[in-house]
Amino acid sequence: MRYAKRVNLFRQRIRQVIQQSGLSHSRFAASIGVDRSTLSQLLSPTAPRLPRADTLAAVAEKHHASIDWLLGLTHTGHIDAQLLTDPLEFEDFSRASVNEKILGWHREAGSHKVRHVPAMLPDLLKTADVAVYEFRSYGVERTEQSIRDTQVLLARQRLEEAEMEVCQSTQDIRGFARGEGIWRGLPKSVRAAQLEHMVALLDELYPRFRWFLFDGREAYTAAFTIFGPLRVVVFIGQTYLVLNSSEHIGLFAGRFDELIRLAVVQPHEVAAHIRELIATDLARS
Repeated sequence: MRYAKRVNLFRQRIRQVIQQSGLSHSRFAASIGVDRSTLSQLLSPTAPRLPRADTLAAVAEKHHASIDWLLGLTHTGHIDAQLLTDPLEFEDFSRASVNEKILGWHREAGSHKVRHVPAMLPDLLKTADVAVYEFRSYGVERTEQSIRDTQVLLARQRLEEAEMEVCQSTQDIRGFARGEGIWRGLPKSVRAAQLEHMVALLDELYPRFRWFLFDGREAYTAAFTIFGPLRVVVFIGQTYLVLNSSEHIGLFAGRFDELIRLAVVQPHEVAAHIRELIATDLARS
């Protein structure tokens, strides 16, 4: 995009942000840390220029705007939220699927920390037999795709720069060991193999992979993933809500920090905790 065209698009979008804020030009300028004359220059077609980086960041932070949207790099709404529906209706990796997007988000995160609250077990720790059980109603292709996804995520976590934190309730893991809830009907031998598999991977991946367990009686949370400073993805059942604004990311990061503070089993203790579940809850199931 030519510079003049980008400046013109920025001017249109900053006017939209000002209008939606309900503030006067003077108050809007104060909210982003500039004076009224500087804002007037940004809005003037006779003196077209893009703002300084710190001014652009202030607009994004204070008024929930995506920097990419302000600069014309994306055409999504300025809050930059999107819904990705029907994530399970895909045949393989050759098709554009939500699974591909999730793997892409992991790659884009690069060396940034990924923070994850799973809906069930963490994907990269699952055995193939558990994936077969979990996705049995979606058919062979979807199940095989899930297994490949797990292998890709695990390979990524084995890289030097990969860092992930996971928060989950102790009740989720105990319920799996006992074969309760959705895991009722999963053979004991499969559950045992899964728990042993998790112990082995925890020993291998720590400290780049850190799993915190909190008491589900003290806290409840939806499933979500924070991909560094780039985006937060909320899983709401057959749909992923993707949020890119710094305020949204900060909100979920604060919630994740709270779950960590509530943890009753720390990452270096989780492997021993699972071994205890194998000897007690699994043995009696």
